[in-house]
Amino acid sequence: MAKISKKEKNIELYKAILSLKTLDECCRFFDDLCTVPELRSMEQRYEVASLLNQGLIYNEILERTGASSATISRVNRSLNYGAGGYEDVFRNLAELEAKEAQGGEE
Repeated sequence: MAKISKKEKNIELYKAILSLKTLDECCRFFDDLCTVPELRSMEQRYEVASLLNQGLIYNEILERTGASSATISRVNRSLNYGAGGYEDVFRNLAELEAKEAQGGEE
């Protein structure tokens, strides 16, 4: 049996995520994949990124989320110097919301 590199395993995980078709499928997959603390940590980091993207300051984010200043700083660093994943998500969600708004006006 051929050994699979770490990178190949990661790609398969991302392909699996992209194969999910509904929000319910996504929630069930992540419930199976992650522990509750892992999910809460990812949810918190995403919330922090969203709030930073909206222009909130660290103290406001800390009060709203309970995230540590280290977590907020780490997420902020990813937003500013990361691979652009958060920006992709924010843009994609904005486009989806715009499409839904247009569909609702018809």
